[in-house]
Amino acid sequence: MTTDATIKAKPQTATAQKKSVTASVVKDAAPKTSAIKKTAPVAQPSPTKTTANSVPKATAPTIIKQTKPVKPAKPKKVKMVRDSMSIPKDEYAVLETLKLRAIALGLPAKKTEVLRAGIKALSALSDAALLTALKAVPSLKTGRPAKNA
Repeated sequence: MTTDATIKAKPQTATAQKKSVTASVVKDAAPKTSAIKKTAPVAQPSPTKTTANSVPKATAPTIIKQTKPVKPAKPKKVKMVRDSMSIPKDEYAVLETLKLRAIALGLPAKKTEVLRAGIKALSALSDAALLTALKAVPSLKTGRPAKNA
């Protein structure tokens, strides 16, 4: 009996049949990954023997690292304290005259610098001289000044 597949199939030559058979075998074998491929062991290169005529390998030149100059240690940053205070107008004017004197001497100074210099000068005084300087300054009322309407 003949089947539909044999009726519709064209007659093929022997080489064409072998190509189609090998192609179908390759297609069937490709998705299967269970086949283990065996590879030949890789030959390790044998160490070279030195002879009297051979030249030994040159050694790499040694590199001398230059050391960086040591930087001097930075002084620790001083924490600043912000404070507000009240001062009479006539004493505030003295601050301005001291600033002008500093400019005339060739060293311009800020108000804070003048005040800090005054603190250093007071700290260098003896106890008796410090008491005399403090008694010369009148005490002020504490708190903020009243608003003038």
